[in-house]
Amino acid sequence: MPHRLDPLLDPESIVVVGATTSGGMGSRIIKNLQHGGYKGKLFGLHPKNKDAFGVPCYPDFASLPEKVEHAIFAVSDERVEGLVDAAIEADVKAMSMMSMLYLDDDRKPYLKDRIQKKLKEADILLCGANGMGFFHIEKSVWINGHFSRPNHESGGVCIISQSGSGVAGIIDCEERINLNLSVSSGSELTVGAEDYLDYILHQESTTVVGLFLETIRKPEKMIQAFQLANKKKIPIVVLKTGKTERSAELTVSHSGGLAGVDDYYNALFKKYGIQRVADMDELATTLIMFDQPYELADGNMVSIHDSGGERQLIIDIADQQGVEFADLEESTTQKLEEILDPGLPPVNPLDAWGKGLGDADQIMADSITEMLDDPNASMAAIVMDRGPLGLIHEEYIDEYMKQANDRTGKPVFLVSNRQGTGIHPLAIEATNKGMPVLDGMHSFLAGVRCLHQYRDFIKNEDVVDIGLDSEKLKKYQNELSTIEFVSEAEALNMFLDLGLNANQSNVITNQEELLSAAKGMGFPLVLKTAVEDVYHKSELSGVYLNIDTEEKLISSYNELQKKLPGNALLAKMIQSEGVEMIIGMTTDEQLGPMVTIGFGGYYAEAMNDAVTLMPPFSKGAAKEALGSLKMNTLFDGYRGSKPVDLDAFADFASRFSLIALELSNQICEIDLNPVILGNDICIAVDALISLHQQK
Repeated sequence: MPHRLDPLLDPESIVVVGATTSGGMGSRIIKNLQHGGYKGKLFGLHPKNKDAFGVPCYPDFASLPEKVEHAIFAVSDERVEGLVDAAIEADVKAMSMMSMLYLDDDRKPYLKDRIQKKLKEADILLCGANGMGFFHIEKSVWINGHFSRPNHESGGVCIISQSGSGVAGIIDCEERINLNLSVSSGSELTVGAEDYLDYILHQESTTVVGLFLETIRKPEKMIQAFQLANKKKIPIVVLKTGKTERSAELTVSHSGGLAGVDDYYNALFKKYGIQRVADMDELATTLIMFDQPYELADGNMVSIHDSGGERQLIIDIADQQGVEFADLEESTTQKLEEILDPGLPPVNPLDAWGKGLGDADQIMADSITEMLDDPNASMAAIVMDRGPLGLIHEEYIDEYMKQANDRTGKPVFLVSNRQGTGIHPLAIEATNKGMPVLDGMHSFLAGVRCLHQYRDFIKNEDVVDIGLDSEKLKKYQNELSTIEFVSEAEALNMFLDLGLNANQSNVITNQEELLSAAKGMGFPLVLKTAVEDVYHKSELSGVYLNIDTEEKLISSYNELQKKLPGNALLAKMIQSEGVEMIIGMTTDEQLGPMVTIGFGGYYAEAMNDAVTLMPPFSKGAAKEALGSLKMNTLFDGYRGSKPVDLDAFADFASRFSLIALELSNQICEIDLNPVILGNDICIAVDALISLHQQK
């Protein structure tokens, strides 16, 4: 099916601007195109050369014998602008530039900005600048400024990288990965990572996509691509930089884009089932694991070892990576007892190496086969270190892996604790046959985690089944657009009106209103300042709690007026054993509204135990997030207190996420802190709203 990026990634004709045989970028580009087997028409541009490696050359665009679709620029930045103008005049549809587009003594608008403006106005697709180009293995289009390994075979893995040479070590050295497309997107002046992702998701060959991201320049288009990937059930694995403040700063200077708050990216990835990894090893390993042809079954991993110490090691590392082992059925353990040498416990993970006699290999093969055949087993790991000089013992593949896979049809992986090599012939052959040979326990278990998380994401669609009153929403959207400030009482009452359990509050302007409101509410009460622009009331001694008589109420009110004269807020004092929670919304400059839930009150600042989700989200997603909090054992009750009603808070959070999203054009920040959560109560008792116009 035709795609708008075809002129860029699969052009019918190409001209290399700066074609030469004297070395440098112009030579490498021609050699790459020839080695890749480019099938279209290929020309060169050079003021003197008539030929470059058999490619006919012409002095300028006007001299070309026909119109070309794609121009590759292999010239200095001092010459590029005039040549770009000529290419635009020649009606070129796409371009590739590897250089930085930087001139000494340049003036605003700078060269890169000038080029970008011209290309956008001419609606020209550009790969770059400041990147390495791409290898479109499937279409035989190798437009790249650097050489790669000569033996690429077309496959189903795509890698899109915003770093120029960031994934070169995978592309050039990892023969277990067969690519259909690898792109170094660079500065993304007209075509970004989200555009390449959309393209590759429309290719039938694609099985998995790896992203090396520094930023997301067009979040809406990227989210649309994520949704398309989910629809097609194509997993996406992302390596995202910018976790630390220093890394985020370098992202701005390197790629010209904001790194964004890392928690917000995690929320985005979780919402759309994007699997995040920590480094290049994890990225490469996880791509290999997703690319194998067998579907992950229900349950968790089983693993077999020839070392008790290494069995214990995988348990420790699996805990770090969030990987669980399958609980074996009693029938499976009985079969293992019959197979194993005496004294070896039939458990998962299994150390199956006993006496080491002539039947040792058959014991290993039979043991992992029975384990993988267990209904609770999703996949198997055969953890065996390499032999001398990186040797892979053939029986690991021909006997252990093949027997287990043939009987069960489930994924089987051969893994070593130490790094091996991605060019070992047996490792490549077995991996290509659907029995991946992998190296390194940390990266392998990261891949195991990603496989299971993706399986569960695809099976369990997050459906938000809460409805909001559209007329009330419209009313508040209109009101919030025309005011400059929302008081705490107004915020609490608005949330109450929209279906959240919030402590109804009254704004008090004088003592007569104070006493009248108190009679209607009944004691005990809480009194707070409601003076505009006072956000942290407790720090200014602007809060009076547990007021249980009219005398105390009047005294507190008079004292408050002396310290903070003006409006006050009066509300019922919530008296309930429970946990103080926080739920809030912030607006990220790149990704939009985000919701954070966690422990509130004193804990909010002291412990910072919270998790961020992208709205809207379901009650189930909220409950899962609560389970990830470090202090989640508090929900079970402590020192004689009853367990809290997690379902009530999860429902509260889901409804809040819908409200926050619907009002995100008017509100940039919301803070409900604390929300009192107990055995029979879930109620917001304090609220702060910040409007966009206040910012």
